[in-house]
Amino acid sequence: MTSSRPYLLRAMYEWLVDNALTPYIMVDANSPSVAVPSRYVEDGKIVLNIDSQAVGALRMGNDAVEFDARFSGVAHHVYVPVPGVQAIYAFENGRGMVFGEEDESTTPPSCNPEAKTETKPVIKKGRPELKIIK
Repeated sequence: MTSSRPYLLRAMYEWLVDNALTPYIMVDANSPSVAVPSRYVEDGKIVLNIDSQAVGALRMGNDAVEFDARFSGVAHHVYVPVPGVQAIYAFENGRGMVFGEEDESTTPPSCNPEAKTETKPVIKKGRPELKIIK
């Protein structure tokens, strides 16, 4: 099964741009194949503005996010494999999404053909209950 992260990343980017917000991504600079200016890395992380006015040739594929940008006037090509993106959020209000560690297995546990455990639905008997929480 393919990772959902690149799809969620693109969806959040579009949502932020549609709402006139500035999309930023937080990247694990120590992740394999990440190419970012090391001068701007702090504590192994770098935060990048990926707004269309801040970067050129933005490409958000299933494998990587890449673009051209200037850091202190010096042009750089930035390449971030999708697993290296830890979060995408709006600069203005912090709204966005943080990504956790993903399991790279190809078969979800519930679809494993070798699993022979049967699950029985839980049936509750009696009257339903509602609780009022203030």
